[in-house]
Order: sequence, then C-alpha cells, then structure tokens
Amino acid sequence: MKKLERSLSLTSVIAISIGGMLGSGIFVLPGLAAAKTGSSLWLAYLLAAICILPAALSKSELATAMPSSGGTYVYIERAFGPFFGTIAGIGLWLSLLFKSAFALVGFGAYLSILVNIEPELTKYVAVLFLALILFLNIMGVKKVGKVQIFIVSISIVTLAMILLFGLPRTSPELLEPFFTNGKMGLFSTVAFVYISYAGVTKVAAIAGEIKNPGTNLPRAMILSLFIMTLIYVSVAFVLVGNIPLDALATDINPIYTISELLGGNVIGYIAAVVGIITLISMANSGVLAASRFPFAMAIDKLLPDFMGKIHPKYLTPVITIIMTCLLMAMVILFLDVEKIAKLASAFMVMMFILVNACVIVLRETSAQWYKPPYRSPLYPFVQLFGIFSGIALLIFLGVGPMMAIVGIFLLGLVIYYLFGKNATRTGILRKYGHRPALYLLYKKKRNTTISYRSNQEASLQNLDGELASDAGVVVPLLGNERSPEMLVEIGAAINRREKIQVVNVTEVPNQTFLDAMVEENPRIASLERRVSRLATSQELDVDFEAAVTHEISDTIHELSNQTHCDWLVMGWNGRAHSGILVSNPIGWLLTHINSDFALFKDDGVRYIGKVLLALRPGRRDKNFIAVADRICEFYNASLTLLHVVPDRTDWDTINEMEAHSKKLLQKVDTPSMVIVQKDNDPINAISKASASFDLLILGTPQKDNWISILFGTGKDKFTEKSACSVLRLTMRDR
Repeated sequence: MKKLERSLSLTSVIAISIGGMLGSGIFVLPGLAAAKTGSSLWLAYLLAAICILPAALSKSELATAMPSSGGTYVYIERAFGPFFGTIAGIGLWLSLLFKSAFALVGFGAYLSILVNIEPELTKYVAVLFLALILFLNIMGVKKVGKVQIFIVSISIVTLAMILLFGLPRTSPELLEPFFTNGKMGLFSTVAFVYISYAGVTKVAAIAGEIKNPGTNLPRAMILSLFIMTLIYVSVAFVLVGNIPLDALATDINPIYTISELLGGNVIGYIAAVVGIITLISMANSGVLAASRFPFAMAIDKLLPDFMGKIHPKYLTPVITIIMTCLLMAMVILFLDVEKIAKLASAFMVMMFILVNACVIVLRETSAQWYKPPYRSPLYPFVQLFGIFSGIALLIFLGVGPMMAIVGIFLLGLVIYYLFGKNATRTGILRKYGHRPALYLLYKKKRNTTISYRSNQEASLQNLDGELASDAGVVVPLLGNERSPEMLVEIGAAINRREKIQVVNVTEVPNQTFLDAMVEENPRIASLERRVSRLATSQELDVDFEAAVTHEISDTIHELSNQTHCDWLVMGWNGRAHSGILVSNPIGWLLTHINSDFALFKDDGVRYIGKVLLALRPGRRDKNFIAVADRICEFYNASLTLLHVVPDRTDWDTINEMEAHSKKLLQKVDTPSMVIVQKDNDPINAISKASASFDLLILGTPQKDNWISILFGTGKDKFTEKSACSVLRLTMRDR
C-alpha cells in the first residue's frame, strides 16, 4: 500500500493551522459577538483561547504518539474503541465540512462589496471556488501548504495594518459599557467565539504528512494559537474602540468597515479582497483536514475500503476529498449552513472534551506503545480544566447544539452498525476501564490476539512458537526492564518447579498488522542470547519466546493460563494502582490473573546478600516467609523480618508478635532474625531500614487516597521511598 508523503514543513503546518482559524472568526463573528457582550468582546476571545489551550496541548501529545492521518478520530478510537471512534469520525467530518461550507457562503458579504451579485447567485460562485479548492487538494498537500502560506501572509499583514492605525485612534468613550448583558453575557460570548480557535488542532489530522511530527506538530499548534490569540484580542479591541456598538452589532463585514473608516474606500476594497481570499483559505484548510477523517476510518475498516484509496501520482486520498467537496457543494446550494455550522461546532467542543480524556486514559493505562515525544505539561490538571470548561461551554451554547450532538451520535451509531460492528479492535479504556467507565460501552468480548515467532521465521534456537506448559514461573519482558537477566533470576529464585518461561512481549497500536511485526529482530536475538547465557551459567531450564500483540494485558493473562504457572514475575516502575475509572495494565492484571503475582523494581543491585521482609501484621506471614526463604536460598542470603507498629503499641503485644515471628522462622534454613520497630510513619521507617539491605520484599499495599481510587494515579510509596530493589508479592488465597 502506498503511504502518504511527509512533505509539510513547520512553516506550512503553522500556515495551515492559522488558515483554519483565520476566517469567519475574525471577518464575520466579531460584530455578532459584540452584540452579546459589549466592549468586553476582546476578553471573550482571550478566555476562549485559554479554554482551548488544554485541547491544543493534549492533541499535541496525542499526535506525536500517533502521527497518522485522522487526528482526533484516531485518538478517540484508540482510547475508547471503534464504537466511539466511528461516531467521532463522522461527527468531526460533518462538523468541519459544515464549518467550511459556511465560510464559503459567508464570503458573499465581502464579495458583494466589490461586485454587484444577486444574492441567489452567491451560492453558485461559492461552488466555483470550491472546485478550485478540490483541485488544489487533489494535486497534493505540498501545493496546498504553499498556497496557504501566501494567503495567510496577506491576511496577517492586513490585520497588522489595522492594528497599527486603529490602536492610536481607539476612543475610551466607545469602550463603555464593558458588559452589556453582565458576566453571563460574557460567558455565552466565550462559547460563541470558541469555534474561532478550533482550527488550531486541525493539523493533527494530517500528522502523517508532516516532516518530523514529534517536534513540528506541537510547535505549530502552540505557536499558531499564540499568534491567533494576539490577533483576535487586538483586532477585537480595535473594533470596539473605533466603531459604535450599535453599528458593530449588526455588521457582518467588520474588517471592511474598520478598514474603510481608517483608510478610505480604496483601503476598504483591499480589505474586502483580503476577506474573500481568507475565507476561501479557511474552507481550503477545512477540506484538507475533513477529508482525512473518512480516509482514516476506511483504513480501520469502519467505512468501505474504496474510501481508503490513495492517488498513485499525487499520493492524496482523492476519493474522500471528492466526497467531502461534493457534500459541501450540496450544503452550500440547498441548506442554511450558518445555523448548522453553529450547531456542529458544539460537537467540536465535545470532541475536545474527549481529547483531554484520551490523554488521561492513555497515560493512566501506561499502554506500552504510547510513547509520545512531547508530553503535555501540568498533567492532569490541564486536561481536567479542559474537560470541565468544555462542559460549561456546552451548557452556555444551549439546547440546540445539544440536539445536534444527539443527531450526529445517532448517525455515527448507524454507520458503525453498518460497517464497523465486526471490528476486532478494542479501545484502551474498554480493556483497562472498570465498571463505571465501561457503563456506556457494549459488552466485552474475549478476543486475545497474540502472534508468536516460530523457528521457520527466525534463526533463534529457542523460538519454536510453543509455550512450556509445565513452567512454574512466567516472566514477560516488555522492553523497559533495567536488567532482563536480573528479572529472570528473581523468577528462578521464586520458582518451585524446574522450568521457567520467558516471553518478550511487544505491544503495537491496533492499526499495525501483527504479521508485519513477526520477523527477525536484532534486539530479540540479543535478548535471547543473554537469557540463554544466564540459563547456562545458573544451570536453569529456561524457554524463551517472543510475541507481538495488540492487547498486552490479555496476552500476559493468556500466558499465565496456557502455562498453568504458579507465579507471574514482571518488571515494574512502582506504579500499580487500579482506579475506579481506569487502571494501568499492572493494575488490571492484579485483579484478573489466577496465579500469584510478583513485581520487581530493579534499583541496580546486582548481588543480593541481605533480604528484608517487611509485612503488616496478619498478612499471611507464613506464605511470604516461604517465598523469601526460597529467594535467600537461591542467593545464599540472610533474611530479616521487619514489623513496624504504631508508637502506642504496648510491649506485651510486641513481645507476642516477635515470638510468633521467630516460631515461623524456625522452619526456614536461611539465617534469619526478627525486628519489631515502633514508628507512626511506616513508610519512613522501612525506607531507612532498606538502606542496609539489597532486596526489600513487600505485600500488596492498600490504596490510600481518593485520587488513586478514582484515577489510579498513585504510586506505591513504600517502593518509591525504598533505598534498594523491591519485590512486591500478591498471593492468592489458597
């Protein structure tokens, strides 16, 4: 299959992003918005930019992790699954389509200043310009980018001249009243002009065609948003400071009005020309982004395959471009697009809410493939602000936009059941989410997908594509272990049987075919060699395999089931809480696997000579001591059993606890001792004690705050504060 060409530079991406915002938001809306709030219009634009900033930061992160065409649709589909992905893709496509059609019809107000055109003919002229946009998009995005740079440059120069001559003439008298409808009027205006900034994130839909997207994409979004905020706020201030509010409130071509006021008729006509080409630029940018949504959906088998075809010469999705432009032409000719565009913008707000939620879901689940080069700052507060501010904006938009959301939801639902109901992919939230988060999702189906390496496909001697069913311990290697050999050693120390199963698991995004990843890999070859050398030196019976999967938790779960193992041993970074809404794969496994579970946090300690077992009283001490004894025997190490009790604990209780622990230790052959320490801060006590040991063994802690319970963001504080390597054990009731 041919791939989209990465041909867009940073300058072109910024131009396309600005072109998506420079349009009706500044050439048409200011007058209508001023009627709602008065001279505080500039403040409404500023607050709207602040509200959309979280979505820009979140989409920058998501786009660098998934730099493919489709943008918001791709992120929502990967996080929430194909069901919501279908609805999002169709909704975003129609939303951008209607908004672009509205821009083409809207330029009629400026065109009528220059040419005497009958109102009923304006729509046909708009369709002619749409044909030009269609031609540019089919010829290739590089040409689109060059045209965009030219148009955006002219528009910015024109607006800069308005600011240069308009700011000195601003009248303080015209800036009163600041609020015409109170603060509620201001907030409703913020919701009204919010859509003016929506184009800042459009470029994420063409991430697959951007050079060096990990760097250029976030830079383009942030820079274009900053530039447009300055333009919107400054121009709005000049408009309300130079044009009486009564006149501005009914003006749908305010840029022409202010230009004529400042420079006369000729300057006004020049501004009208700039308005015409700028609105065309907005429509052009909209076609470029909108056509990528059905293209990405067709690639994911959620729409017919023919919609995923790429032109053999121009390398553009010609079918979806033509479909988008044809539907835009029908909207222009037969529908009242202004009202539809306003209602569709509400769905854009809803998408930005989901975009912020996507970042939370993907970060909290710690999906192995989710490694964005750019990460949004101040996580998760930025995302939470974006979610709650978006909800508030939807409320201020009123009942009509809410009905539009419902309508697009139903349309997406129908399309999903026509084309995507048999999709085998599952979203990250569906995989790791808990019952409250899954309430709106359809019933979960068991569909584990694993692709094993076989010796017909690789030369590695241990890769036969079969798992050892008699393995006592399974050690999944995910690629982020500090020392895979050390993790295998820990598994061998715990093991009560002879064989150990080691599986290198590679998780790839859902859009990647597993068969394409099942090929000889130098890193896997190196890993197999290292594990084999360890097995030989330690006289261990180790079977090594490699697997590629879309669902890492399901795969690991299936590994433990197929081998009927006693223990699952994994590397760990100290984070394993499972929240009410989402959990990471470790947290999911803790509640789903049937074997005992050991998490090893490697602190770089290579030789284990002293082991500290720290348990809260009553935590099945006998079972934990048995495991610690096996580890000490493997490493020829000593064992210290530590109990930390509150300061108020009486000495009789302490002596009884110490005697009971010594009785348990009599059954082990390892040199051992018992310490019972009074301290109201067990985390600090165990942290200090761990400095004298090589390995700290702990049980599974209890969740300790509502943030951890809700989002699963907490870390194991005992592990985080430890001064040595940590092994955390979760043992099932026998």
